[in-house]
Amino acid sequence: MSKMMEPALAGRTAVVTGGARGLGYAMAEALAHDGADVVLLDRLENVADSARRLAEKTGVRTLGLVMDVTDEQSVGAAFDTIERELRPADVLVNSAGMTLGSPLLETSTADWDRLFGVNVTGTFLTSRIFAARYLAAREEESGGEATIVNVSSMSAFAVNIPQTQAAYNTSKAAVSMFTASAAIEWLPLGIRVNAIAPGYFASDMTRDFVAENPEMAATWVSKIPAGRMGEPHELGDLVVYLASERSAYVVGQSFRIDGGYTVV
Repeated sequence: MSKMMEPALAGRTAVVTGGARGLGYAMAEALAHDGADVVLLDRLENVADSARRLAEKTGVRTLGLVMDVTDEQSVGAAFDTIERELRPADVLVNSAGMTLGSPLLETSTADWDRLFGVNVTGTFLTSRIFAARYLAAREEESGGEATIVNVSSMSAFAVNIPQTQAAYNTSKAAVSMFTASAAIEWLPLGIRVNAIAPGYFASDMTRDFVAENPEMAATWVSKIPAGRMGEPHELGDLVVYLASERSAYVVGQSFRIDGGYTVV
């Protein structure tokens, strides 16, 4: 088999936060199909069930752990378990996130802090601990490059309406800048960082919202040049590309995948 025909992530261990369901699980499935062993981390108690389902579907080794991205001890304990039961991780997808749709004048400091705790601090904490563990493992065993794929949003680049979500938009802009900054700082250490910035995707949560708010959903779709929302599986190839050595010259970028929403 030629190198280009081999699974892009064979021999790698990928960690996906927020991986129990939705877009996180879809990205984890893509990583597994391209050969990576996959660890799902989530606050949801059913994360272990999701990991078992992924193993049955793809044949790779999986692990599902309950973890809180805002809790440094929780993150550290999860990586201890990963190293004990699998091996040190060399791919990280920071998919854990939350939304907050409220006007600024009605946004409390507590809600603002909670949102930034998950979307920004969670991305920072998990990335920092992942990077430190990777570097420690590399000192003991010579290894290849590590990669991080953060999940930003098209909302980092455009104020998508009619919903009011300034806090969410600002948090995702922070994720994109963190991506660029970490990429430059960590590239000499062998850790390459990029991000994806999805637009409207028909995840489980979005489908529930659409069912309850059909008029707003119609407004969203009317503003998407592609004429539809994305499907979760359409994130997979981009995430695999960014996680693999096939994107070795791609550094610090946030790739918008939004059906053209932010172009017009």
